[in-house]
Amino acid sequence: MADITLELIKEFRSATGVGIMEAKEILKETNGNLQRAIEEMRKRGQKIAAKKSDRATGEGLIECYVHTTGKLAAVVELGCETDFVARNAEFKILAHDLAMHVAAANPQYVSSEDVPADVTTHEREVVMEQLRREGKPEDMLETIAEGKLKKFYEEVCLLQQPFIKDDKKSVQDVLHEAITKIGENIKVRRFARWVLGQ
Repeated sequence: MADITLELIKEFRSATGVGIMEAKEILKETNGNLQRAIEEMRKRGQKIAAKKSDRATGEGLIECYVHTTGKLAAVVELGCETDFVARNAEFKILAHDLAMHVAAANPQYVSSEDVPADVTTHEREVVMEQLRREGKPEDMLETIAEGKLKKFYEEVCLLQQPFIKDDKKSVQDVLHEAITKIGENIKVRRFARWVLGQ
């Protein structure tokens, strides 16, 4: 068993924002392996987020990002459970980062559930036709089409997109980490993006 040093705990806490006791516990479980500990924290964060996902998010804030050129802007409405969290600096930074992400990545929908059925159907038909033209085996079409639809969602759905500040994480992962750190349900309610002249 690896020695869990104060420096290791400090490094883990700065990466995840968890409390000292939880940091020590996770580091012990992962034998002091920082990368495995961070991955374990992510898994726990997803479980915590799932438990809190049905809580009402009646509070929150609206954050605006305007690019330095003044030709691109985005607004995000980020919901949380209490006004205390809405005033929290970490929550405000998260909202700003999400607004910046919307400006840069140009998502069309919040999540794949928000994509209209006709858009999904049309995209599936286009993909299936393309695969048939490429001569893919008929029994593999559905599987390949699902993978291509997943890629489509990663392009057009905010929560599925790779986060601009760390493309190893999706926006959904970043929200799960924030939910774990802050201890409340957090939801992107809606967003808008403007480009000058469009």
